[in-house]
Amino acid sequence: MSSAAGIIPVRYESTRFPGKPLIDLEGKSMIERVWNGARSARLLETVVIATPDTIIAEHARSFGASVILTPDPFPSGSDRVAWVARHHFPRADIIVNIQGDEPLITGDLIDQLVTALRSTPDADVATLIEPIDATEAVADPSIVKVVYNQAGYALYFSRAPIPYTRTPLEKPYYYKHIGIYAFRSSILQEFVTLPPSPLERIEGLEQLRLLENGKTILCIETSHPLIGVDTPEDADRVRQFLRQHQRPSEEPLSPDEKPPQT
Repeated sequence: MSSAAGIIPVRYESTRFPGKPLIDLEGKSMIERVWNGARSARLLETVVIATPDTIIAEHARSFGASVILTPDPFPSGSDRVAWVARHHFPRADIIVNIQGDEPLITGDLIDQLVTALRSTPDADVATLIEPIDATEAVADPSIVKVVYNQAGYALYFSRAPIPYTRTPLEKPYYYKHIGIYAFRSSILQEFVTLPPSPLERIEGLEQLRLLENGKTILCIETSHPLIGVDTPEDADRVRQFLRQHQRPSEEPLSPDEKPPQT
C-alpha cells in the first residue's frame, strides 16, 4: 500500500490577518486545533507543521507537534509543502496539503481523501467540497465554487456563482471548494514547476493551473462542519461554533452540527 504524509504549511505573516495561526480559539490556538485534527487521521504515516517562523515552531513544539523549519519566501503554501515533501518525505506516494486555517478539520476527512486517491487510479488529486445552502455565500467571491462532472472530477473552480441558472424553473445547486488536497507525490512536484496559468491569474486560484495542464481533481463531498479562517470575523464564527458544540472530550462534530455559511 502507498504511504501518505500530511504537511501543514503555516506562516505568521498574513496580509489580511497577521498572526492568525496563533490566535486563541476557545482555549487552543488555531494551529493546535488543525494539528489535533490532522494527527487523528489513521491513514497518514506522519504529520508535520512546515513553517519559516520560529515563533510558530516554538509554539507548535510546546503542544507536541512535529515541526520542519523551511526557507522563506515561497510563492504559495503548495510550494512550501512540495519542498518539505521533496526533502523529507521522498518515499511518500501521497502528500496531503492540510490548510493551517481550517481549525475544524478532522482525521476522518483526511482519510476520505487518501482513500479516494488510492482507490481511483485516474485521479491526480483529491479535494473536499460541500454544498452551499446560504444564498449570500453563492455571490461571495471569497468563497470558491466548483462544478464537477458525473464521475466526480472538477470541471472548473471560480469565485463567481457557477453554474449560472438560466431559468428560475431550474433548481440551482452550488458547491463550495474546501482547499485541502491529497496529491500524488509526482503530481505535486510537477505542479510547482509549472508557471501560473491564464485562468489561475484571472481568478486567483492555483488549482486552475492543474486543470489547465490536464490534471484531474476528484471532488469528495462532505457535510462535516468546517469554517476556514481568513479574517477576524471568521475566527469569531469559529469561537461561537465551538462554544455551542464543543464537548469536554473534544469529540468530532457530527454533520448535523453545521455552522452557518457566509
